[in-house]
Amino acid sequence: MRISYNRLWKLLIDKNMKKQDLKKATGISGTCIAKIGKGENVTTDVLVRICTALDCKLEDIMELVPDDASGKAK
Repeated sequence: MRISYNRLWKLLIDKNMKKQDLKKATGISGTCIAKIGKGENVTTDVLVRICTALDCKLEDIMELVPDDASGKAK
């Protein structure tokens, strides 16, 4: 299983925000934004900042997905 942040990108589109807007609203670094963009791990502090800035819950910005189409973890 891996974490997908596709919900975050969809939410930003819905709120007419860009990644730079998210960076300014949360105070997180460009490195963290890049890690999220690559589906890499970030701290819970970063996730809480995003949820606070966007007034949403964790499940609104991320989800667990299988590693491949067969649903089996690698």
